[in-house]
Amino acid sequence: MSARSWYFAASLVSVLAVPGLEAAAAPTSRIWYPASSYPQLSLPDGRREIVRSMLDVAKPMQFGDFVWNEDRVPRGPVWVRVDLGLQLLSVFRDGHEIGSAVILFGTDGKATPTGDFTVQDKNANYHSHTYDAPMPYALRLTSDGVAIHGSNVREGWATHGCIGVPLEFARRLFAAASKGDVVAIIAAKTARSP
Repeated sequence: MSARSWYFAASLVSVLAVPGLEAAAAPTSRIWYPASSYPQLSLPDGRREIVRSMLDVAKPMQFGDFVWNEDRVPRGPVWVRVDLGLQLLSVFRDGHEIGSAVILFGTDGKATPTGDFTVQDKNANYHSHTYDAPMPYALRLTSDGVAIHGSNVREGWATHGCIGVPLEFARRLFAAASKGDVVAIIAAKTARSP
């Protein structure tokens, strides 16, 4: 099982332990799960989404990295999972992961909100007047302007509450997503005190 397979099978708090979860990777760099053993992810609102397949990423991704593969994935509903603790965004279509990227997110002064959101608006050429900055391929999630958008994803950088993704990934996500699609933003885990 690849390092990234382990991320989904073990690191996501809400993945159900299912016997036979270790599925073989297909030649298209995708891990397919048998219908009798689909793992499930819980969203912040308590709803569960099944995972039929996921991308098999062989090595850890770095800032600016992303993967996208829609081969053999049927049309269907799209939803997005953002894990602030792992700094990863995953795009699912019909239960199949089609894209994943390392992200930037908000700082303590302007933190990224957590919970379940929907894509309220799409704007391929958005320019923020507040920050005088281009935010290409913006998918607006809140009425006060939090969005997923193309960004220069580099170590040590942050946003003012938005989720920044590599520009080419943002273009692909923009094409795949529709108004009303769910975006689940999961909080970063904090260390517990003894």
